[in-house]
Amino acid sequence: MALLDMTQAVLENSGLLALWKTLAPWLALDERQLIFMVATPVFIGVTVWEYLKIRHNPRLMNLPEAIRNFALGAGYQITELLFAGIIAFPVYALCYHYRLFGIELNLFTAFLTFLGVDFCFYWMHRSSHRMRWFWAAHVVHHSSERMNFSTAMRQNATNIFNGAWVFYLPMALLGFNPVWIGVAYALSLVYQFFIHTTLIGRLPDSLEWVLNTPSHHRAHHGRNPQYIDRNYGGVLIIWDRLFGTFVPESDEVPPEYGITRQIHSNNLLVLWTHEYVDMFRDMSKPGRLTSRLKHLWKPPEWQRPASKEPVAHCEPTPPEPDHR
Repeated sequence: MALLDMTQAVLENSGLLALWKTLAPWLALDERQLIFMVATPVFIGVTVWEYLKIRHNPRLMNLPEAIRNFALGAGYQITELLFAGIIAFPVYALCYHYRLFGIELNLFTAFLTFLGVDFCFYWMHRSSHRMRWFWAAHVVHHSSERMNFSTAMRQNATNIFNGAWVFYLPMALLGFNPVWIGVAYALSLVYQFFIHTTLIGRLPDSLEWVLNTPSHHRAHHGRNPQYIDRNYGGVLIIWDRLFGTFVPESDEVPPEYGITRQIHSNNLLVLWTHEYVDMFRDMSKPGRLTSRLKHLWKPPEWQRPASKEPVAHCEPTPPEPDHR
């Protein structure tokens, strides 16, 4: 018996393989997670290459922050792995069970899956900037004052709990298999990793018009007033052009990265939770329950008349009305 067969026999007789077959779907270790696992070494390699290019410019690269960004991303991946199967997947399975159409996978429906996921991503991302509950999870991605590949890994471990995944449920109701949705979403995030850089300038106009490019995404991360809440697209920038949220990167006004009230902390828990703390603090201030709850879905900069404390967001606090 070959050594490989002997090893396989040991694993089968141990019962470990049967246990893993039961646990893997529950832990959401599906094709989506496998894509992330395969891509992570590529992400690290590209980040190291970028680091060697810009390591002498502290405005572009800070090694401790880059390492911290990957730690933030690891926390995000761990909570997705452990809880997606418990929280999100059963809801997707329910929607898919009552699907409207039986959509079989082929080249055409694969393209429709990609297009649908990118469309849903646009609205999820837009809501993540304009609804405070979603912004509380997304803010960590914008709180770095540098733009490099490690910034793409700067994600929130609370993402699976704050429910942004509900934006993709209509696709399951239509009849797109949740596994396909997950694969398209994972491939979209892989693409988006590569647009977090200052080393790539503008691409040919034909690509800049259709795709979300490094130039477009640098503008998205800018906290300058002209860049705030613009360029929400994932792979495609056409949604921003269609819905009026597109802005080009300006050579005259380079993007300044970060948020308007910067969080200067190296603590991962603080970076993950500071906006939740601020939001619930605002909700705890005196007022009617309905007014307090508005902090969940109103824009991050919105404050009740009795509360003027600013919040950490890319949006500047609106000026006081002129009663003259």
